[in-house]
Amino acid sequence: SEEEEGEATKTMAHVAGKWAAQLAARAAVTAKDSLQTNGRGALTVWKRFLNVHEHQGAKRMSDFGVNVPPGIVAFSVPEAVEAAKKMEQGSGEVVVKSQILAGGRGLGTFKNGLQGGVHICKVEEVEGLAKQMIGETLVTKQTGPAGKPVNCLYVAKKMQLQNEKYFAILLDRGSGGPLVIACSEGGTSIEDLAEKYPDKIIKVPVDINTGITDDQAAQIVEGLQVSGSQSEAAKQVKGLYNLFVESDCTMVEVNPLAEDPEGNLIAADAKLGFDDNAAFRQKELFGLKDDSQIDPREVAASKWDLNYIGLDGEIGCMVNGAGLAMATMDIIKLHGGTPANFLDVGGSAEKQQIVEAFKILTMDEHVKAILVNIFGGIMKCDVIAAGIVAAAKELELKVPLVVRLEGTNVEIGKQIMEESKMNIISAVDLDDAAKKAVAAIS
Repeated sequence: SEEEEGEATKTMAHVAGKWAAQLAARAAVTAKDSLQTNGRGALTVWKRFLNVHEHQGAKRMSDFGVNVPPGIVAFSVPEAVEAAKKMEQGSGEVVVKSQILAGGRGLGTFKNGLQGGVHICKVEEVEGLAKQMIGETLVTKQTGPAGKPVNCLYVAKKMQLQNEKYFAILLDRGSGGPLVIACSEGGTSIEDLAEKYPDKIIKVPVDINTGITDDQAAQIVEGLQVSGSQSEAAKQVKGLYNLFVESDCTMVEVNPLAEDPEGNLIAADAKLGFDDNAAFRQKELFGLKDDSQIDPREVAASKWDLNYIGLDGEIGCMVNGAGLAMATMDIIKLHGGTPANFLDVGGSAEKQQIVEAFKILTMDEHVKAILVNIFGGIMKCDVIAAGIVAAAKELELKVPLVVRLEGTNVEIGKQIMEESKMNIISAVDLDDAAKKAVAAIS
């Protein structure tokens, strides 16, 4: 009835808004910390930006005149040994850093038992360490229990650094442009700094059209309490800003931004994020993408132009449209189930994309049932139905499959599924589909 449809619309609007807020909050946390956890009970968040390894970021910063510790990337044990000989420069020691796209490396543990993903060591110790690090898996607080593969090491010069500071540039909704955040204290998380030194944190919004001014750079340098040359420090600040703008960054976080004995600012460690929307004009940057560090389901989804987010649940979802996808997940939860993912196939998916979407869903061994919820507008229900049948046959699905179709060519779509003789559970509406999916795994 019209009354029931009206109530359904209100319900969907409510749950869609709720999930939108939750996903936005998760994305905000992820964007700041570059987190990607994949243990059960943790959220794997699909990020809208490219992350690069430390050695790649250092090269990029150096290209913009930013001071970084000298270092050489090594993909093998012999390369690591040679790099150490070049980087020790009379001190007899170097820093050996595992290269993974996650934080907490220093306190991480390799699955082979080696403690720590970052080591300050003597040159003669590099070979033994490299053998235990390259090709192994490092587990940190940010990787989840599965860890991430260490394919290379960054062998860097051991720097005599002091006066650690914090520096970041983010996109700020409030000011509608880049926001520089700086603190004269650093070396720990910005949350800890905000708690311990709230009066030392400065925020400087920058007009994206004007760019950073001399006065703003001087204000930031003053806030950083630089002991060396103020003008040289201002050049470093401007270099980091130029990196942010010209590289289409979503984030530049330098922690710590420290000083050498002469008072020069050094970007000792940094996290850089780049906007995926700029891939067309940042081809060199996006050529650095390391798929080995990313959830294979996300990699597969991106290749087929599908939007995928892994969640901790048992009911796999395939939906067209982000709002409908979020509503579907909330209604599953409402009826006592748990969604295993967010998977939006968009409004123009072809048959093969649907098949690939099913492959991605079935890659998760925790999925006990699959719910397909399609409201066909541009997307035609018969195309979806053909893809569903092809996927069910090709993959020989072992889990219950619940399908709700509505919209363009819906009767043809239902006929295709019925004539396929496949074990497909049909649902009349979203509420019915969610109930049947939950019941299927009970």
